[in-house]
Amino acid sequence: MSILDKQNDLPAFRQAVRGWLGDVVPSGWKARMASASNDEFIAFQRWWMAERSKAGLAIPHWPKDYGGAGLSLRHLIVIADEIARADAPQARMFTISLIHLPGTLFPHGTEAQKRRHLAGVAKGDVWCQGFSEPNSGSDLASLRCRAVRDGDHYVINGQKIWSSYSMYADWCILLTRTDPDAPKHRGISYFIMDMRSPGVEVRPIRQANGRSEFGELFLTDVRIPAENMIGRENDGWRVAQATLASERGVIAFEGAERQRYEIEAFYRRALASGAPWLRDDQLRREFVGFLAEIQAGRHLLRRLLEENERPGASASVLPSIVKLSGTALRQRICSFMTRIAGVDGQAFAMLAEAPFGSPMFEFMGAFTGTIAGGTNEIMRNIIAERGLGMPRV
Repeated sequence: MSILDKQNDLPAFRQAVRGWLGDVVPSGWKARMASASNDEFIAFQRWWMAERSKAGLAIPHWPKDYGGAGLSLRHLIVIADEIARADAPQARMFTISLIHLPGTLFPHGTEAQKRRHLAGVAKGDVWCQGFSEPNSGSDLASLRCRAVRDGDHYVINGQKIWSSYSMYADWCILLTRTDPDAPKHRGISYFIMDMRSPGVEVRPIRQANGRSEFGELFLTDVRIPAENMIGRENDGWRVAQATLASERGVIAFEGAERQRYEIEAFYRRALASGAPWLRDDQLRREFVGFLAEIQAGRHLLRRLLEENERPGASASVLPSIVKLSGTALRQRICSFMTRIAGVDGQAFAMLAEAPFGSPMFEFMGAFTGTIAGGTNEIMRNIIAERGLGMPRV
């Protein structure tokens, strides 16, 4: 009997997911991946996605017509919680494929686009995102990558940057400017681009941790069929709002659950070792405050997931609230753990023998969360202007 056969009994479904994770997640995977080469990391990501697909846990909430199992939000939360509880790998290379692509195609794509591209996700298609440019990051609407109509194609010229795993991507969701004379939010169009198209060049960006997870895209006379446009010409900004809203959903919930289990494990290790900080009232209060904030964040994320599930739900500022609060909390928790761990927490690599893992590694990574997907300063502006009705100064 498969995991999906137990979907009508939620406790049994949870136990089946937990049992599968216990069987398939390799011990010590995190330490190995922290020191893995790019090729080893990518191979591991593909293996993990394939395993989830075989178990029916890659896209379980998608409609059956598009390769999913049509599971409910409750099932999705169970899966995310059990993956976090098991400290199983994240499908990081497939974030665009699993979250952004369906978040865009389901409300705005044509039936032909959905049939063609959604089915490929469970088979391992990797998608990247062509949004940010060297001079258009937080102010995304100022993008300059041009798309010019030429018969039944558009010709693309421009540059994109900070495109995760674009070196390995099969497809790209791409924002371009189709009307340079229109107000900046109204002259943008949204395309699906085949990364194997002539004229697409990807240059890896080497990071401080030695990895190259991001790429820079150079697009020279790239021809994209007009049928690959999502939505209408010059209406790409509206379509992009669905993409951006989808960023804060199941992945964020899984991240919050991971954070909860991480900090609980940190506390258990501290108890076992008799850590001196446990006798410090101020540090204990700080730690308990984190637990309370994590719990509040989980409730916010549940609200967001429920909001995303409602057909025709209008855009709200809740994704910005979740992004702002969650990433800022992550930074403070990682700073606390690095400070408390002392010398044991200074190892940059994820060492299996280190008593605290690698708080420094996590601390450095936590800063990216407040920048990627829109800086926290931009999130505050969105909350103030759209949520509170405050004037732009």
